[in-house]
Amino acid sequence: MTTPVPDPTGDRGPATGALGVAVLGHSFMGKAHSNAWRNVNAFYPVPRVAQKVLVGRDAGHVAESARQYGWEGSSTDWRSVLERPDIHLVDICTPGHLHAEMAVAALEAGKHVLVEKPLANTVAEAERMVAAAADARTRGVRTMVGFNYRRVPALALARTMIAEGRVGEVRQARVSYLQDWLADEHAPMSWRLRRETAGSGALGDLASHAVDQVRFLLDSPVTSVSGTVGTFVPTREGADGPESVTVDDAAWATLRTASGAVVSLEVTRCATGRKNAFEIEVYGSLGGLRFDLERLNEIRFFDATLPEDVRGWSRVLVTEESHPYVGAWWPAGHVLGWDHTFTSQAADFLRAIDTGTPAAPDFQDGLAVQRVLHAVTQSAARSGAAVAL
Repeated sequence: MTTPVPDPTGDRGPATGALGVAVLGHSFMGKAHSNAWRNVNAFYPVPRVAQKVLVGRDAGHVAESARQYGWEGSSTDWRSVLERPDIHLVDICTPGHLHAEMAVAALEAGKHVLVEKPLANTVAEAERMVAAAADARTRGVRTMVGFNYRRVPALALARTMIAEGRVGEVRQARVSYLQDWLADEHAPMSWRLRRETAGSGALGDLASHAVDQVRFLLDSPVTSVSGTVGTFVPTREGADGPESVTVDDAAWATLRTASGAVVSLEVTRCATGRKNAFEIEVYGSLGGLRFDLERLNEIRFFDATLPEDVRGWSRVLVTEESHPYVGAWWPAGHVLGWDHTFTSQAADFLRAIDTGTPAAPDFQDGLAVQRVLHAVTQSAARSGAAVAL
């Protein structure tokens, strides 16, 4: 039997005319995304949203989170939420092994879908999601992947500068994402350390952001990958005793792009003393760019076209109204934070839904990243031999 598919832009509610939103998952990412949906209409001229329902496994915990984050209600049954005609947009913030099932079901129910990165745990799951998204697109349904760092004003500016040729022909880049929350060998076991739930470790968690930024900034697909992975602490204490860690703690790779650029990539969750250090360097024939997430409002620019006696790395404070995304927020010079990227992401998705234009990054972008991550594991299994994409 074929289930009738509701119009994703219809039945917005006679009282508010708002798009009803459901967020699946209420922990770290659920909180970040809830904050975005709560604030998006206060800062961006986009369709109004209504925070309808927050979904989680534990009824008590999700109900408390729903009250704290401003949701109308909570649920422990995500499938029943998809049947509700007042839900038009589903935002998936669960562990990776649930992404494909939830996203495909939501698309089949006619809901717009935002999925937190990485898109899926495997290439096969991602391909299934892309196929479902393509079918849904013919019915006006939009999809997006939550690579929130695309909404960092400094990185959006860097993309524009590269596209405009400010650094010339990009020859090489370095991307590293270093954290230390697993540096302590006594840190406990969690779902993020089990392959069946997380898919991979630092590779999917951190390298997904890194690879997406390579594709975003350079606007060129990755064509070849050589890499290796490592697990420094093979066993950790779980609820029922010691458990084997079945994902990577760190990964290293060399990426080559269609444009000819060579990219050095390093990600780890065991870099003692580094909390959330996402650093990007791009070097071209006419200049260079450097970004550090711990200085989120700044970008460093080296202009090699200047006379030699005045060349040097300049600091650009990306807080002017003319800079990407900044105009929606505060007066010039007032810095933004990590949380603002999620609100800007929500605004971009709502704008795509409202105008009927493609959202970016979409599921196809998520699949492209997944293929690069898979190539790293393939290369690692072959002692670092290059894998073509």
